Amino acid sequence: MNTMNPYVGQGTFHDTTRETSHSTTDKIRDAASNAGHALSSAASTVGEKADDMASALGNRMESLGGTIRDKGPQEGMLGRAAEGVAGALENSGRYLEGGFGQMCGDVTNLVRRHPWPALMIGLGLGFLLASATKR
Repeated sequence: MNTMNPYVGQGTFHDTTRETSHSTTDKIRDAASNAGHALSSAASTVGEKADDMASALGNRMESLGGTIRDKGPQEGMLGRAAEGVAGALENSGRYLEGGFGQMCGDVTNLVRRHPWPALMIGLGLGFLLASATKR
């Protein structure tokens, strides 16, 4: 046993600090992982609720279109207008029932088919938002 160093065999200050550092890092990593899982779960829940709401709205729109078609005027100019409104409501309702996943896919396809107009629209919207927030 070394009589000059009383800490020999007991672990050094660096060892204790390193262990504490690793323990703290592990705790922070676990907390971040738990927070990430909670956020992912919350985002998933919000997405599901938004899809459910869009589907319910679409169902109601489609039902309203059917009601207008059944109870609205059948002849003349008002009949044609009622038929047009009913058809538009029913088509829009069916589209909304598909949920936001379908809408995002449609927007993605539109941007892929027409990238330059999409870029110009994005730049224009960005300019308008920047101008609006500057004031």
